[in-house]
Amino acid sequence: MDRVELQKAFEAYQETVAEIARTGDWDRFAEMFTEDAAYVEHAYGEFSGREEIRPWIIRTMTTFPGNEMTGFPIAWSVLDPDQRRVVCEVRNLMRDPGDGSLHEASNITILDYAGDGLWSREEDVYNPQRFADMVRDWGRVAREHGTLDAAGLRMLSLLEGSAG
Repeated sequence: MDRVELQKAFEAYQETVAEIARTGDWDRFAEMFTEDAAYVEHAYGEFSGREEIRPWIIRTMTTFPGNEMTGFPIAWSVLDPDQRRVVCEVRNLMRDPGDGSLHEASNITILDYAGDGLWSREEDVYNPQRFADMVRDWGRVAREHGTLDAAGLRMLSLLEGSAG
């Protein structure tokens, strides 16, 4: 595989995710994958095919805490054209909770490129406890500033109950 093709496909992936984060149109996310793609998500499970990925990503990213994430910039990436693979660190950024503070947690994403601008596999690797801790800390600040909605208050109550 040509490195330039893989790089361009990865740049398009990043641009599409940025646009989706801006618009909230998570249906488009599934369209970046082949019809028979595999998606491995260590906390949520494994999804087979675009039509299993679609409802999961929409539900996950349009409900708390996914709906409070504003961007997913790449911290670093490694391209392996021979394996048609990209490995990268994705920063999951939360919106400003009301005091200007930055809250984020990262994951390692492994993408397998199928060609024609489509991906055949994505795997997200991360520590769920770090994400929960970040959401709890963000939620406390948002609650303090009156910017936490009812779903966030419910989740924060659960997270605070499990933290102590």
